[in-house]
Amino acid sequence: MARRFAITVDTALLLAQDRATVPDDHAMVAPTLLRSQVLSYLYAAVRRGEMEKREADLRLDHIRGLRIRLLGDRVLQRHAWDIASKLGWADTYAAEYIAVTRLQADVLVTGDAELAAAARAFVTVCSVGALLGGDG
Repeated sequence: MARRFAITVDTALLLAQDRATVPDDHAMVAPTLLRSQVLSYLYAAVRRGEMEKREADLRLDHIRGLRIRLLGDRVLQRHAWDIASKLGWADTYAAEYIAVTRLQADVLVTGDAELAAAARAFVTVCSVGALLGGDG
């Protein structure tokens, strides 16, 4: 069954770490901030000595090769603002993932337990297994 999945930064990083492929009938979306968060995470990991630059480059290339539609229009921003306000959050970053799910996806894929718990008030949440074709 074809589905649209909103993915979070932890999901993108896991896909890159495992060099995972996503079934062709599964579409992925994310807020545009995903690009900067992935880059920042990998840069920091290299700076801390947790990863070689070559491995970070391979992971970046893997993520760049995934079919992820990145979104960041006014409507998404307005929804993210409203969600962050309802949840009492200090910023809108995590709320953008919930907003993109509400607007463009069937489910949110995240391994972040806190985000998943908050997101369930707004959207359906599943595991990376569902994205990869298994149970979610």
